[in-house]
Amino acid sequence: MTDAILVLVTAPSSDKAAELARTVVEEQLAACGNILPGLRSIYRWEGKVQDDAEALILFKTRTSLFDALRSRIVALHPYQVPEVLRVDVADGHAPYLAWILESTRPSP
Repeated sequence: MTDAILVLVTAPSSDKAAELARTVVEEQLAACGNILPGLRSIYRWEGKVQDDAEALILFKTRTSLFDALRSRIVALHPYQVPEVLRVDVADGHAPYLAWILESTRPSP
């Protein structure tokens, strides 16, 4: 297991995704936010099946920053219930994992 995690967040548009990513990267809550535009999400919300265009952000950060990152995303996000999913990284390219740690705030 590493100290790196991947955090998945959907957003209503690529522009909103870029705004979220830029903010949390500038605040060093994440080392990187990759934006995947053109996502189509089909989901149940308030008793109805929805079919919407979205963008997906893949954030790379350290385990100890997850709570702060989640709180910041929830505060900035336009959705009432934003997707914020943590995926632990079991292993990876050591220099890349080191870069994640170097590019984020020290552990609180």
